[in-house]
Amino acid sequence: MSEAFEFTQQPEEQPAPQPQEGPENGTAPEGENAPEEQEKKPPEDVFYWLNALTTALVCLVIVFTFFGRLTRVDGSSMENTLHDGQLLLVQSLGYEPEQGDIVVLNKTTVEHLGGVAIVKRVIATGGQTVDIDYAANSVYVDGERLDEPYIKEAMLDVTQTDPYRTQTHIEVPEGSIFVMGDNRNNSDDSRDSRIGCIDEDYVLGKAFFSIFPFDTFGPMESKNGRFRGRFFLIKAYCAGRPPPRSAGSAGAAAPPA
Repeated sequence: MSEAFEFTQQPEEQPAPQPQEGPENGTAPEGENAPEEQEKKPPEDVFYWLNALTTALVCLVIVFTFFGRLTRVDGSSMENTLHDGQLLLVQSLGYEPEQGDIVVLNKTTVEHLGGVAIVKRVIATGGQTVDIDYAANSVYVDGERLDEPYIKEAMLDVTQTDPYRTQTHIEVPEGSIFVMGDNRNNSDDSRDSRIGCIDEDYVLGKAFFSIFPFDTFGPMESKNGRFRGRFFLIKAYCAGRPPPRSAGSAGAAAPPA
């Protein structure tokens, strides 16, 4: 007797259907999130640039508060070195006046200056003596004649016509400076007894860099009276002519920025 065995084929397990991405189940197809990510980027960029701008402004405030300031030349008393309206960068922190420097000062006790800062050249410092020989158009410091290629023109003798400028021999007190404008015939400076020698406490700083006009942009070489901006040198070179040996410009009174 034979037994028949019936084999039944078990149905194969079908893989569970994967959920389809779509609006029905709250998921979005790949790539649809990109616009949302792009929309989030602009605010981040704006925050980055605002942060960078704020940092830059803070740095500028710190620099101009503790290290230097901007000063605009007002007038012609520093011709032929600086121009009226010229914008200068002034070193303040740690500066000690030296002979030949172009400085910005504000002697508030001088009434006719109206509290306005002025730009002048340091002729002598504390402990030195100054002698002015109008006839020879010469200035002597400690008995040595100064080489002054920067002055605009020969000095006129005003000792007989100006009651405030009769003194030609000056002893500079310690802690003070004697200053004059490069345009000697049109300058309120230490020759005027109402101004006299300037206490160093009134010195706001040394002008060392010209910012505007752009043809004067560059460092100022105040020691020998030569002033040339880098842009001027480039412009002169491109024009096919050599730059002058000493610049002719103007300048004088200047309120600090």
